[in-house]
Amino acid sequence: MREGERFSLRSGISIVVRHEVRPTELRSPIVPADAARLVDQGVAVTVEESPQRAFPISDFIDAGCAVAPAGSWVDAPDGQYVVGLKELPDEPAALRHRHVFFGHAYKQQPGAPELLRRFTTGGGVLLDLEYLVDDNGRRLAAFGYWAGYVGAALAVLHHRGRLVAPLRPMSRPALDDLLRERLPGTPPRVLVIGALGRCGRGAADALRVAGIEPTCWDVAETRSLDSAALLEHDILVNAVLVTEPTPPFVTREMLRQPTRRLTVVADVTCDAGSTGNVLPIYDRVTDWAQPVRRLDDVGRPLDLIAIDNLPSLLPVEASTTFSAELTPHLLSLAPAPAPVGAGALPWQRCGDEFRRASAAHCPTGELSDV
Repeated sequence: MREGERFSLRSGISIVVRHEVRPTELRSPIVPADAARLVDQGVAVTVEESPQRAFPISDFIDAGCAVAPAGSWVDAPDGQYVVGLKELPDEPAALRHRHVFFGHAYKQQPGAPELLRRFTTGGGVLLDLEYLVDDNGRRLAAFGYWAGYVGAALAVLHHRGRLVAPLRPMSRPALDDLLRERLPGTPPRVLVIGALGRCGRGAADALRVAGIEPTCWDVAETRSLDSAALLEHDILVNAVLVTEPTPPFVTREMLRQPTRRLTVVADVTCDAGSTGNVLPIYDRVTDWAQPVRRLDDVGRPLDLIAIDNLPSLLPVEASTTFSAELTPHLLSLAPAPAPVGAGALPWQRCGDEFRRASAAHCPTGELSDV
């Protein structure tokens, strides 16, 4: 493809799969097999080169995709959708494209006003994948299962003294081999909160691979939460999706109780700093380099795991599942720029959430007509 043709538009939808700026983000929102499905349906797919993506660029070329340098989406025509997963680079300051990714900007997270202002200044649109939902509010494409799986696995490995930092990506069979290594003694007592959702099911599956039958709580058990029973577990895996302010499950005051057994918390949701944080015992996430943070001012030490891209540790499995769920909905995107709220109903909801959040965060008159 000649340089000038890199972002040429076809008659239908045009998508750029961008490079992820976070070095530990190895996933892809669209895998090569699903990219081929999109191309077969007349979608123009351009994939940016990326040194860490778990899928080689040659596989996307074989699928019929065009290739562009990392970061070149900034020069793409306005009509393109820019599809990614995690945070955008700091530049450009004004965003004019329609971006599909997890923006983490609607629950008062740190940096949310600045991100939304970049969109409203440039006339662009954030179609946040967290809000791509069906009529019942259930996510249509999510990494939850694998987030729960990896979060629970890391908690068990840490409790066993087998977690090695910095973390490295691996395959599910390799991770399962580690989980199956039994240690002498009684297995830890593990509580999964949010056990009936995608994330909770993934956590429970990983624990059973490790030979642990977890205590499973969901809405019924948390409606009137038994704090004493919670603290009688060795490990807590929080897998609850919270969309509005909710009474906390664990507080620092609770952790100071001398009878506490709990020593490891894996917060898969990582809502620190948001209005939906049900674990207000920490204020910053952990990462691959330092996956565990010790809270030593709550009586007995408590170790916290709160990594906000857990599924990237199983990048192939996680990407394959997510891409299969997302791809059918990409086919329903509007093929040309349209007002927020136009298009298929799930994308309408995304647009509506963007408009609501933008209006709340931007001063009167600053919101662009998108």
